[in-house]
Amino acid sequence: MRTLPSPPDVSEPVRASTRRADAISLAIVALVFALPLRGLLRAPGPPMEEGFMLVFPELVLHGAIPNKDFLHLYGPGSLWALAGAFKVFGVSLLTERLFGLGQQLAIVFGVYAIARRSGRVVAACGAVTSALVIIPFGLTALAWVGGVGLGVVGLALGLRARERPGDDPGERGARRLALGAGLLLGIAVLFRLDLVIAVGLSTFALSRGMSRPRVERLLTGIGVGIAPYVIQVATAGVGNAVRGMVLDPVFHLRGGRGLPIPPPWSHVDGFLQRAGLLQQLRWPIPSPHASEQLFLWFFLLLAVVAFLVLVGWRAVRADRDSLRARALLVGALFSLGCMPQALQRVDSAHFAWVSAVPFGLLPAALLELGCRAAPRISPRRLAVGAGAAVLALVILVLPAFTATRYADYTLQSFGVHRHSYKIEHDGRTFYYGKQDRATAAQLVVDAAARISRPGERLFVGPGDLRKTPYSDAYLYYLLPDLTPATYYIEMDPGVANTATSGLDRQLASADIVILSKIWDDWSEPNDSRKFGSDKPVQVLARDFCHVGTYLNLYELYRKCHELR
Repeated sequence: MRTLPSPPDVSEPVRASTRRADAISLAIVALVFALPLRGLLRAPGPPMEEGFMLVFPELVLHGAIPNKDFLHLYGPGSLWALAGAFKVFGVSLLTERLFGLGQQLAIVFGVYAIARRSGRVVAACGAVTSALVIIPFGLTALAWVGGVGLGVVGLALGLRARERPGDDPGERGARRLALGAGLLLGIAVLFRLDLVIAVGLSTFALSRGMSRPRVERLLTGIGVGIAPYVIQVATAGVGNAVRGMVLDPVFHLRGGRGLPIPPPWSHVDGFLQRAGLLQQLRWPIPSPHASEQLFLWFFLLLAVVAFLVLVGWRAVRADRDSLRARALLVGALFSLGCMPQALQRVDSAHFAWVSAVPFGLLPAALLELGCRAAPRISPRRLAVGAGAAVLALVILVLPAFTATRYADYTLQSFGVHRHSYKIEHDGRTFYYGKQDRATAAQLVVDAAARISRPGERLFVGPGDLRKTPYSDAYLYYLLPDLTPATYYIEMDPGVANTATSGLDRQLASADIVILSKIWDDWSEPNDSRKFGSDKPVQVLARDFCHVGTYLNLYELYRKCHELR
């Protein structure tokens, strides 16, 4: 009797096709990152923000404690993580920027993983959109970007845990995935305390209808992830921790950093945004002016988040067992929880940090709506249309802050339109966007190194110490043999320049002082224009002697009795 052949196993071809589709999609996203990468690694960074993300982790390596020894407005997680990278790979701008690159990749590939259930085309378009929104703001390893990256990857793992089968091996794997997802979500809050809203909302949607053992593992992971806050509070002290992570960022800082809501149509309020637009490429496609784009972006962001929440909620109501609908709602609620970050300072940087997730998920929401409204149209055609529409929105309506800057970094990768000037000392490098400022900074760093001794204390501040809108914090990084003399390495108006801040006493403890006149014309419609205490000015006049002026941009002082 002849044995009939077994039916062909169709699962392997399907899995192989799925893997190929994923590989192609991810290769496209990787190419989007690769093109501007060389330009990004050598581009100018924000002098204060990138400066303190170079200085703070190194201080942590030397035993300093955030909120006790230096002001840090966010959770300690990002500093601990970056300090670990510095410990392994060395303290350098390259290490910090590669760490920042990893954070951005986490956001983009997390968005891809969440949207993947809507189809590879939609997921790829969403990931590319997310990349085009966030890449143009550089590779600075900021805590917010890292926290969001951890959050969306954690949600993607949680969705994977939710869909695993309930048999013995499937259940064990699901519980491990749920624990890992919770751990990442908890660490996201450890990076940024204010992400607790986004994590809380999205975790609620993720866990609804999930089996109790999996929910328990998820919540256990979150608890483990945020538990190191106990270490931070115990080492910094309750008062210091509450002041640094709650009172200063939520209450004391807002008057000097907030901007009018909505952004004005006629002009850009943010000082750094105005400066960044001066050297921008000319975009060849007609588009609104930069200020008009910022105005539109504000309302687009509100509309996109509201649209995601509505579509996700309706999709889950229509089919509570649909993982695609659940993924959309989870991502929508995470985006909603991030909105306070965009509202606390309505500038292009904060919009980009928040928009990367909701704009990346928008193609999936459009596809969900399209499939319900036009069931006769091919889902693939709808997916292509949804992805193309969102990409067109970003490229045509918001090019000044997305496509133009992305194109600029890509050109810089090939040596075109490069405005980046190197400042070097003691094997360390920083890049500035204007040659005269880089030259002046090089001069003052060299002079400070000549007149100082290792272990002496360095104070870096603005030209007029009554106003503290910004700081060239990167100078501490370039002079590693000197110890920061102030708690306010990051200087903020309404915080560092108050009569009770202690800035005058900290200045008095310094041996070397570098003051930057670059920020003397800082102008924004907020309290940064107000003069604060003049106590530091009196200490400077009493205790310090002028050493030199460098291109009328930097002033160098040394304590007078040490010059004799």
